[in-house]
Amino acid sequence: MDLITPGFGLVFWQTIVFLGLVFVLSRYAWKPMLNAVKERESSIEASLSAAEKAKDEMAKLQSDNEKLLDEARLERDKMLKEALASANRIKGEAKEDASKISGKMIEDAKAAINTEKDAAMTEMKNHVAALSMEIAEHLLRQNLSDDEQQKQLVTRFINELNIN
Repeated sequence: MDLITPGFGLVFWQTIVFLGLVFVLSRYAWKPMLNAVKERESSIEASLSAAEKAKDEMAKLQSDNEKLLDEARLERDKMLKEALASANRIKGEAKEDASKISGKMIEDAKAAINTEKDAAMTEMKNHVAALSMEIAEHLLRQNLSDDEQQKQLVTRFINELNIN
């Protein structure tokens, strides 16, 4: 049993050595180690807070980007709608102008046709009148070659004039 229970002197010297070791370690080793641990802990906390800030900024930037993309999409849609409306308006105006122009051309053509038709009818009437006069002149020359026939014709015209 002597081997299991240590003597008082051994316990005393072990305690003094332990306390001396604790003093030396606390003075020269633990303070620098604790300072290094504290520095590391503070740098880790700073890094974590910086990472959290960066994460928050990234989320904010991402939401800003999404907002900008949505605004850009809305602007694009608005521009497309305006362009489509403008194209439809221009197309409608072009159709309207084309129908006005074609209507005017048709009216002008009808007027020209009527003018030409009237001119042709007038010319035809004049030509028919001239031919009728020639035919009448030829007939009268042949029929009125003697005096008796002339007197009968004049008498008949006078009688017809009196009747009318």
